[in-house]
Amino acid sequence: QAEVVESAPVTVDPDRLGQVLANLLDNALRHTPAGGNVTVATRILGRGRTEITVTDTGAGIAPDHLDHLFDRFYRADTARDRNHGGSGIGLTIARALVEAHAGRIHAHSDGPGCGARFTLELPTASQA
Repeated sequence: QAEVVESAPVTVDPDRLGQVLANLLDNALRHTPAGGNVTVATRILGRGRTEITVTDTGAGIAPDHLDHLFDRFYRADTARDRNHGGSGIGLTIARALVEAHAGRIHAHSDGPGCGARFTLELPTASQA
C-alpha cells in the first residue's frame, strides 16, 4: 500500500535511495505475517524537509533494540542466522546512504507484536 499525503522533489541518487527503500521494504515484508500491512507514505515536513515512512503491522521491535538497529552486524532477532535473517549490515548501509544525502533515518516501534515504522527525512530539492 502506498500513500502520498504530500509530495515534493528530493535530490538523491535514485539507485541509492532505491537501495535504502528496498532494504526497508524487504525487512518489513519479512517481519510481517500474511494478512498484515506494509505502507509507504510521504509528506512534506516544512523547513525544507520531506519525510518517507515505511510502516508495517509485523513483529515489532523491543525498546532495548531500537538504539542498536543501525549498528553494524546487529540483529534484533538473534534466532536468525545469516542464512535466514541477513548479515546485519543492511540498516547500517541504509543509514550511511541516507546521511550521505544530508538526511536522517530512525526507527520506532511500540514493542513486540506492535509493528514498526522506519522514517527517512531528506532535504527537499530547491525550487529554482
